[in-house]
Amino acid sequence: MPKLLSAAAVEQYNHDGYFFPTAVMSRDEAARYRRCLEEHEAGTGAPLQGNWRHKMHLLFTWADELVHHPKILDAVEDVIGPDILCWTSNFFIKEAHSPGFVSWHQDSTYWGLDPDDVITAWVALSDVTPENGYMQFIPGSQKVDQLPHVDTFHKDNLLSRGQEIAVEVDKSKAVGIPLRAGEISLHHIKLVHGSDANRSNDRRIGMAIRYIPTYVRQTKVRDSAMLVRGVDKYHNFDDEPRPKADLDPAALAAHADAVGRQVKALYQGTDKQEFRA
Repeated sequence: MPKLLSAAAVEQYNHDGYFFPTAVMSRDEAARYRRCLEEHEAGTGAPLQGNWRHKMHLLFTWADELVHHPKILDAVEDVIGPDILCWTSNFFIKEAHSPGFVSWHQDSTYWGLDPDDVITAWVALSDVTPENGYMQFIPGSQKVDQLPHVDTFHKDNLLSRGQEIAVEVDKSKAVGIPLRAGEISLHHIKLVHGSDANRSNDRRIGMAIRYIPTYVRQTKVRDSAMLVRGVDKYHNFDDEPRPKADLDPAALAAHADAVGRQVKALYQGTDKQEFRA
């Protein structure tokens, strides 16, 4: 029996490549996680950027709480099964009235994960609307083969390589994904999706958590991941430790090692040595 999603929700995910919305926490709980993020940013005097937007669950105890959130994991388990690794987490933050956007793409393009049984839980820490640049999905597009992409490295593109699909996307089929703070959407690694710039007066804050069943392999490098539920009998990834305190030396070292591996995989074939700001 499903733990959180209905059987119809799981069926829709398998058919369309996505499901939304699923409430996993209260608005107050989502606001607490947002405060944790923004208190860190206030202390540094800058928005979270560069390498620290990636795998931040290895750096901050509150982000580690999020990737282990029982309701998020219940929803993920309903789709991919009980033995779950967190491969990465990424903040996608669009500042108010900023030009940042996400081009039409498939997550699977440069990740090197096989097979493609990979799911993203996109956690809204602010309300997500058409005005502030909500995600848009092309239903059923996860069923097509991997599409060709080109790297743009566009300065306003929030993706690591500014990658975009090299063939025309029929935007008339796009479905917008509004979420309230505390809700998540789920989508498949091969689903075609993108999002526009934020034209609102507030930040749009989302945390994308990428979960994989333990049998998935990394084909590019010896990678690492964190077991968040169940057991790992395959050991295709080196274990990542949970942070004991925010930004302590052990957490910083584990994060540097994990991100270094991921950079090698995602930027293979380029001269990039770190994530873009």
